[in-house]
Amino acid sequence: MGIRDDAVEIRAQGWRTLAALHGLIDTALEKALQAEHHLSVVEYTVLDALSRQDGWHMRMQQLARAAALSGSATTRLVNRLEDRGLLTRILCQDDRRGIYTELTEQGWALLNQARPTHDEVLATALAQAENLPELAPLVDALHQLPAQASQAPA
Repeated sequence: MGIRDDAVEIRAQGWRTLAALHGLIDTALEKALQAEHHLSVVEYTVLDALSRQDGWHMRMQQLARAAALSGSATTRLVNRLEDRGLLTRILCQDDRRGIYTELTEQGWALLNQARPTHDEVLATALAQAENLPELAPLVDALHQLPAQASQAPA
């Protein structure tokens, strides 16, 4: 195996490690958020992303990026959350073609109920991952991220 092959394998191993950590966390969050709040991880992600915006609304394209979804999947998700009364859509005053999405009072309430569950499960999952030799270095790297990076808008 040459130097070039080594670099490819290192990147591939890093990706597998990241995917394993993501899977562990995602599974734990999905179970807890569904059981306690009837929210999926992606639904929580959307509510959380909206709560972190200046003015508390986002264009659909921004929301799609924040939730790592396609435009059509975002539209379907927003439709479901709107049907549940958790968000609403508003026409942009400057550009009538633009549509913003924002949390309703009910959406804020559910997010505020779900956030402690999310945070607790995330902390527990990271602590479990820290005890797995293959995941520990990645968890350590997450702990080293600057505080302001975790506060950046999506």
